[in-house]
Amino acid sequence: MHLLDAYSQAVVHASQQVSQSVAHIQVKNTAQKQKMAKDKGYGSGSGFIISPDGYLVTNSHVIHGAKEIKVSMQDGSSYMGEMIGEDPATDLAVLRIAEQNLPHVHFANSSQLQVGQLAIAIGNPYGFEYTVTAGVVSALGRTLRSQSGRLIDNVIQTDAALNPGNSGGPLVNSRGEVIGVNTAVILPAQGICFAIASNTASFIVEQLIKKGKIRRGFIGIAGQEVKLPKRTQGLLGLEKNSGILIRSLEADSPANNYQLKVGDVILGFNGHAIGSIDDLHRLLTADTIGQKVRLEVLRANRSLSVEVIPSEMK
Repeated sequence: MHLLDAYSQAVVHASQQVSQSVAHIQVKNTAQKQKMAKDKGYGSGSGFIISPDGYLVTNSHVIHGAKEIKVSMQDGSSYMGEMIGEDPATDLAVLRIAEQNLPHVHFANSSQLQVGQLAIAIGNPYGFEYTVTAGVVSALGRTLRSQSGRLIDNVIQTDAALNPGNSGGPLVNSRGEVIGVNTAVILPAQGICFAIASNTASFIVEQLIKKGKIRRGFIGIAGQEVKLPKRTQGLLGLEKNSGILIRSLEADSPANNYQLKVGDVILGFNGHAIGSIDDLHRLLTADTIGQKVRLEVLRANRSLSVEVIPSEMK
C-alpha cells in the first residue's frame, strides 16, 4: 500500500507540475493538405510551453500544412499560434503565442534515462483534453522513420498509453521534467509508443528558434542500398557488407559531385563506413555544407577515393 501511495504521489506531483504548460493545438489545414490527406480540413494535437515568453514545442506532423493554428491552455485561455520553424526529419516544430510570464517546463538530460523508470505522458488524445497516462521507459536507443524518410535516432520507447492527439505532448519524469516529445504509436500493438528524446528535441528546438530551420547537407544522388559480395568485402577489408549504389546523379545539382559516376557504390564518408542511406543521412550534417568530403567508392571492382562538396538541402 505504501508503494502504491508513493507511485500515485509521483504521478500526481509530476502532472500538476506540467499540466499548466500543456497546450491543446487545433489546426485548420490548407486546401492542398486537405486534398492529400482527404481530411475534413482540421486536425489537433498537443504541445508544451518551454519559455515564459510563449515558445511551444509540438510535432511537425501536427502543424505541417496548417494555415491557421489555435493554441488552448488548461486555464481556458486561447491564442493564435505563430509558426517559428519545423523539422520534418525529426518530426519537431516550434510555435509561439503572444503572451508573457507563462508557466513552462524544462528539458531533462535524456542520456541519464534508465529502462524501467517512470514515464508520464500528458496530452489531448481524441480531443479529451489534459489526459494523463503513466508507464515506464520500455527501451532506449530505438530508431523511428520520420515522414520525411529520414531515421530519428535515440528514440524512447514507452508503454505510457498514447493515442492520436497525444502527438507533440510531453513525456516527463517524476520531477516533471520533459524526457521526450510523444510522437508515434505502433498499431494495432498495445503498449508500444515512442517519444523523441529530450536531448534531440532541445538541440533541434534551439536551432529552430535561432534560424527557423535545420541545415543539412545534400550531394545530389539517387541511390539504393545493395549487398556486397563476401569476396569483395573480404578483399577490401570492409566493415559493412552493404553500400549505396548510385542510380542517378542530378546534373544541375548545386552540390559538387562531378567525380561520382552512376554505378559507383559508396562505401565510406570521411573515414566512416557507409552501409545504408541512413548512414549517409546521419553524416550529411550542417558542418559538411560547402566543405570538401572524401567518399570511398567501389567502381569496376576497385576501391577509390573521390571528392564531393555537399550543398544545403532545400
